[in-house]
Amino acid sequence: MKKHASDHEYIRTNLTAWEEVAPIHARHNQSALLERVSKPGFSVLDDTATAQLNDLGVKGKSVAQVCCNNGIELLSCKTLGAARCVGFEGAQGFVDQGIELANASGHEVEFVCCEAHAIPSDYHSSFDIVLITIGVLSWMPDIDRFFAEIEKLLAPGGVIFIYEHHSILQMLEPGKADEPLKWELSYFREEAYIDENGLDYYGGASYGATPNASFSHKMSDIVMGCINSGLTLEYFEELPKHISNTWWNVEHSGIGLPMSFVMVVRKTKTK
Repeated sequence: MKKHASDHEYIRTNLTAWEEVAPIHARHNQSALLERVSKPGFSVLDDTATAQLNDLGVKGKSVAQVCCNNGIELLSCKTLGAARCVGFEGAQGFVDQGIELANASGHEVEFVCCEAHAIPSDYHSSFDIVLITIGVLSWMPDIDRFFAEIEKLLAPGGVIFIYEHHSILQMLEPGKADEPLKWELSYFREEAYIDENGLDYYGGASYGATPNASFSHKMSDIVMGCINSGLTLEYFEELPKHISNTWWNVEHSGIGLPMSFVMVVRKTKTK
C-alpha cells in the first residue's frame, strides 16, 4: 500500500485487513466469549467506562457503537440497562461473531455491516449515546470527516462517549513489558503509517495479511474535530491507564505518560 494513497483506498484496504483477521480472532476468543455472555452480569467494561456510562444515564437509553468489532461492549451496555443497541462494523466476519454472541446472551442487539463513513441515513438522529472505544480513531484518515458523519447519528441532546488510547502513544514503538521505550514517530506526523504484520494482536499469528494504514491524530485534532462538527465538549480527562493490547513497555516504564483519555461531547438540543 502506498503511504500517500487516497482516503478511499486506505479505508478499503483496512477493511480487507480486518476481514482477514476476523476468523483468527474468533479462534482465540469466540468459544470463551460465548460461554461468558450467556451468564448474567456479563461485561467487559472497566470501572472507568462503567462509571462514565452510568453518569450519562445509559439505562433506558438508545446506544450505537461505531466500529463495534464483535459487539461485546454493546452487550455490556445491555447489562447496564441500555434499551436499543446497534453496532456498526465494516467487516462482516466480526458482524457474524457479534450476532452469534448476542444470540447466546439472550439480548437483542442489531448489527449493521457498513463502513463508518457510510452508515445508512435511516439511523440518523436515532441515538442518545454513541460509543467510540479503543483503537477506532487511528483508523480514520480524516478525523473532521469522521466526526461530521458520526454526529449525524445523535438525537438532539445526545452524546458521543470516547474512551481511547492517548495520542502520545502513537509516537512510541509498542513492546513487551521488559522492553525499553523507543521513540519512533513525530507527534505531528501526518502521513499514514503502513503495517504489514497483520492484525492478530492476541496471538501475533503470521499470515498473508493485507497491509493496513493507521493515522496519528493529535489530541487537539480530536477535540477540534468534535467542535468543528458542532458538538460541545462536556468532559475531558487524560488517564495513566493502559487500555490497549500493546505498549506494555510504556505501562511498565513508570515515567508517567498519559495512556488513555475519556471525552464526552454533546449535540445541542433543538429549540
